[in-house]
Amino acid sequence: MNVGIAYDNGKKQVWLKLEVPDGSTVRDVIDLSKLLEKFPEIDLQSQKVGIFGRATKLDAVVTDGNRVEVYRPIIADPETVERRDR
Repeated sequence: MNVGIAYDNGKKQVWLKLEVPDGSTVRDVIDLSKLLEKFPEIDLQSQKVGIFGRATKLDAVVTDGNRVEVYRPIIADPETVERRDR
């Protein structure tokens, strides 16, 4: 089946299409994409992952056409950061 994977580290964006075996998990897609080799700063123990913008777990099974996303860690608490005028 065909799936996508996306990651943005703030400097570089990656969006890849992959063919993965049926029954693959989010973790399998990340491993097959070699995303961790390209972005060694990714820490799957602390960073969240999702499918089409909805948070999920690494052992969630993907389906054909899904887009797996690895989210950047939040570096500022939105409740304590001053609002910027736009």
